Amino acid sequence: MAFLYWGSTLLVAIMLALSAFSYFFHKATMDGIRDLGFPNFFRIQLGLLKLLALLILLLPQAPLMVKEWAYAGIALFYLTAIIAHIAHKDSYLITLINLLFLGLLIVSRLFLPY
Repeated sequence: MAFLYWGSTLLVAIMLALSAFSYFFHKATMDGIRDLGFPNFFRIQLGLLKLLALLILLLPQAPLMVKEWAYAGIALFYLTAIIAHIAHKDSYLITLINLLFLGLLIVSRLFLPY
């Protein structure tokens, strides 16, 4: 069961890291977030929160309540991304990718060791 937890958690963490990096350094991502209607400060805020959530998920000694909040925040990010991309009429592939990572997040949470 530890494999399911760490495997899903690492995949989510990698996605969070790549996403946060692109929020700060990838012009197409920055433009895309603006095109979705979000202000620039929201892009920076999301990038920083993704990095914080990544650290919380990967630190085994993080308190359980803090991990729960990280899971809730990440789930909210995925749900917001799904809704924004559907409203923007983006490719369904983007929605499927977000649903896949939401599923991985759920697996990670279900197998979270106490």
